[in-house]
Amino acid sequence: MKTLSAVQQKQQAIVFSVANRLEEQGREELDGLVQCWFDVQYHQFPGSLLLRFQFNNDDSLATAKPELKKWQRRLSAALLKKGVVLKDMRRHLIFTLEGPENEVSG
Repeated sequence: MKTLSAVQQKQQAIVFSVANRLEEQGREELDGLVQCWFDVQYHQFPGSLLLRFQFNNDDSLATAKPELKKWQRRLSAALLKKGVVLKDMRRHLIFTLEGPENEVSG
């Protein structure tokens, strides 16, 4: 794996910070949240950023779905506070049952 540049390391720190904070809030507010995980290509940041909230079953996922836009706004606001602007907040956070072990690298 290629080492990250200083700028990419700063981007990584921002993403980890925001993802950890959202995961903590999510565990308090969303029943069945297992974890928050993300994928990003730092050379295409922030456009390539995708956070996923992983839920433990279909019922908890279905219950959480109406809250998705609220969490997308939270992600956008948290990144904006760090100086990162998302063009379309809907593209950067999804709710899923799949974990990082299910991800297919492209």
